[in-house]
Amino acid sequence: MIKKQASKPVQPDTKQPVHEQVYQTLRAMILFGELAPGQAVTIQGLTDSLGVGMTPVREAIRRLMSEGALMFQGNRRISVPVLTQEDLRQVIFVRKSIEAELARRAAQKMTPAAVEALDHLDIALDLAIETGDVSGYLRSNYDFHALLYAIADAPILTEMADRLWLRFGPSLRVVCGRFGTQNLPDRHKEMLDALRAGDAEGVARAMEQDVEQGMEQMLGVLSENEA
Repeated sequence: MIKKQASKPVQPDTKQPVHEQVYQTLRAMILFGELAPGQAVTIQGLTDSLGVGMTPVREAIRRLMSEGALMFQGNRRISVPVLTQEDLRQVIFVRKSIEAELARRAAQKMTPAAVEALDHLDIALDLAIETGDVSGYLRSNYDFHALLYAIADAPILTEMADRLWLRFGPSLRVVCGRFGTQNLPDRHKEMLDALRAGDAEGVARAMEQDVEQGMEQMLGVLSENEA
């Protein structure tokens, strides 16, 4: 069973306004499964745990609700939506299309320095898998994909992909809790080999397989939970 990490107070950052810091903190809590699907929390509880005023928390919640990452349950409670099998099938369809295209575009803009940076992230991912570090796996996996998509320089597609990650991220944490890190899919090395070879179509295929394998595993867990 995965241990939930307590949310940490928002640290002051003069480079960002408080409302943006709160948004990024809550977003990470959702993305990396610190808030589990269906887990109800109160606005006051988030305000207390983050050590900030209620106004920036409310603003962050409104933004995350517009992105489909949070929903109101009533009585001042909010939660991360619980995905159904049909929800996940739609996510799989869209992710395979968008993220394969982002990978293809990234391959066309790739530099040796960018490949090296991706390789370092993949090494961190391997270490997390080897040691059973679920939080490390989730963050390194996300960082690998996020860097690849940033290189693609396709902001509309990247924004769409990022919103999808907010939708399935909490459920991915549940999958990690069920299977551990050893059995999680990782097609990043195929992507890296294709990137070094300048094979854009090979990168896109590896990305599509990476998405499909991971999401099908998640679909299996949801099927068991709904049975």
